Amino acid sequence: MAWRQIHRWLGLMAGALALVIGITGAVLALDPMIAAWQARPAAADLPVATLVERVSATVPGAEEIRRLPSGDIVVYGFDNGQAVASRVDPDNGQVLGEYQASPLMRWFRNLHRSFLLGDAGRITAAVVALSMLLLAISGLVLLQRRQGGWRKVFSRARGTGLQRLHVVTGQVLVAVLGLSSVTALFMSAVTFGLIDVEHAVEPSVVSTAPATIPTPAAAAPLQLLQDTRVAELRKVNFPAADDPEDTWRITTDRGEGWVDRYSGQTLAWQDATTAQRVQDWAMVLHTGESAWAWALVLGLGALSIPLFWVTGLLLWLQARRLVPRIGDNSALPQADTLIFVASENGSTWGFAEALHTALVGAGHKMHTSGLENFRAGATAQQIFVLAATYGDGQAPAHAARALERIAQTPATAARVAVLAFGDRAFDAFCAYGQTVDQALRAKGWATLLPMERIHQQSAQEFARWGEAVAQALGQPLAIDYRPRLPATTELQLLSRQDFAGGDDQPATILRFAWAPQSWTDRLRGRGLRHFAAGDLIGVLPPDSAVPRFYSLASGWQDGFVEICVRKMPGGLCSGYLHGLQPGARIQAFIRPNPAFAIESTRAPVMLIGAGTGVAPLAGFIRDNARGVPMHLYYGVRDPQLDYFFGTEIEQWLKEQRLASLRTTFSRVPEGGGYVQDALRRDADRLRQLIGDGAIVRVCGSRTMAQGVAQVLDGILGSISLSVQQLKARGRYAEDTF
Repeated sequence: MAWRQIHRWLGLMAGALALVIGITGAVLALDPMIAAWQARPAAADLPVATLVERVSATVPGAEEIRRLPSGDIVVYGFDNGQAVASRVDPDNGQVLGEYQASPLMRWFRNLHRSFLLGDAGRITAAVVALSMLLLAISGLVLLQRRQGGWRKVFSRARGTGLQRLHVVTGQVLVAVLGLSSVTALFMSAVTFGLIDVEHAVEPSVVSTAPATIPTPAAAAPLQLLQDTRVAELRKVNFPAADDPEDTWRITTDRGEGWVDRYSGQTLAWQDATTAQRVQDWAMVLHTGESAWAWALVLGLGALSIPLFWVTGLLLWLQARRLVPRIGDNSALPQADTLIFVASENGSTWGFAEALHTALVGAGHKMHTSGLENFRAGATAQQIFVLAATYGDGQAPAHAARALERIAQTPATAARVAVLAFGDRAFDAFCAYGQTVDQALRAKGWATLLPMERIHQQSAQEFARWGEAVAQALGQPLAIDYRPRLPATTELQLLSRQDFAGGDDQPATILRFAWAPQSWTDRLRGRGLRHFAAGDLIGVLPPDSAVPRFYSLASGWQDGFVEICVRKMPGGLCSGYLHGLQPGARIQAFIRPNPAFAIESTRAPVMLIGAGTGVAPLAGFIRDNARGVPMHLYYGVRDPQLDYFFGTEIEQWLKEQRLASLRTTFSRVPEGGGYVQDALRRDADRLRQLIGDGAIVRVCGSRTMAQGVAQVLDGILGSISLSVQQLKARGRYAEDTF
């Protein structure tokens, strides 16, 4: 919990100042790029002595030559008593024009470094830098938890659009922000004298003139200047004309040297200190000076800061909005029924509110609270725990210490039921809810119902669990859960392809037209976002606020939305969809399913499906224009009744979008049985494919998917692999119903 609290409150409290730093940092990142584009750099191997000769011949009164990080050569001196800074062409020493740093960039630099507040602003900037470092560290810890481990930190983000945007900007920021924060802290320490980068003592050197003062040596005989190349030059200072003891002084990346103006001998040399070298690197890494490509990276990272902060703020506000104000909430000692909730983003509270309201309507005195407040009064008869899982099995932030609370609470006569919420896309599906259930059982609490799991806040699964609750309590319950749905868009049916099916369960392939989102649509939350085969489409049947989800057999680039629907006995939505004729319109929205998607790959792909579960697999094959080797194992009952996408599959074989096909027909004599049987017959081939790095996608009924996993475990055991190992490596995913 500590990491999430650090991350959340640092982000919220330091956010406004971080916005200033982010925006000004993005503007300042332009400076090195513009300077590099406009620069007239010297040849890298040009001797400094030659450069000095050329400048001396064309710029009277020159006192100092500087090589800027961009490579430009600037000469400082006096002209008729007036200080002058001039850009020069290093090839001939000719003046290119007056040099003046941009006043606008200077203003942005002061705003970035000190908020235009002098030393107080510099201290504030240092504090913000420290906050950003802690934000980066806490964000990295949370990112690996959410993504399912350190190896998946930079894998594709999962969740809602807002969550994915926050994670993606965090992935961009975590390295850049951490590095920028560390370098900013180092430079702040130098500014305030906490780190000394200079030598403690400079050498005492003077040019010693002989009795008869000769003409000072020209630049060429000065050996140190002759041996030093312009590529490493920082600056070179001319000896003052009115001070016969003054020396040449040259500063390079390696250190500083002093040269006698008469003899040309090197009088002293000091290597750069370690602190100086670190400061040099810190300056480059923080500003991008002398490295325009890195400046571009820094600019993009800086632009991500406002987006990261805004998405984080919106997620926090969204979570607060999702937590309802529970009505009729009795004090815990007087309640006969208790509900305890653990929710990371607030959505689980909506289910708790629906259950609470239904039980109040059934005559119960209710108390609902967060799981961190777990305890039971003497009047409690039943306790419900609704627990969501965060990331790879973690507790939601507010409930981080709930297990300690449960361990300290003596069991009473109350019976307990745990409802776990999660996402099958994560390996640790509902793991926290299971941990809570085990803790309660270990403590001796009696069971009202076995623990049940809810996938992706499924209203249908929650309704079925509500029926089980009513049966366990021996009384009817009117649970009216209405999920908060995204904006829907209207789709028009283009065509339908009907199949007789079997057992009075006909099926149809429905193809809908859709219009891509415009920018106006996106801003207003309208239209259908870009989608991929394997994503889910939520359909709202008339007079229902509960969507039904179907896997997509097409991607946005196909130009249509396609699904395969089997008509279920008493099915509200499937019956509605089967009654549609071309020209009819429906309301729908997209729910991404990135864990099931196939990333760009050249590895073999095994597609295993049965019945209507072939739909997303057909979409993968349809979009396989690159010819990735895809192998389909497909089981149906009867090719005359339910061989979905059969014509297309044969065509895809000819086009080499599909490399091989194995079919089984369970209701046909000699039809090959079930798809699991086809896998057993192909055991040697499967071991070879998976040993070569193949990824696996399985779609169909939950029973079929379990059978497939058992068969594959048996096949892969001889090569020391398992389905669980493939899942952990991101090579195996299921979409079940």
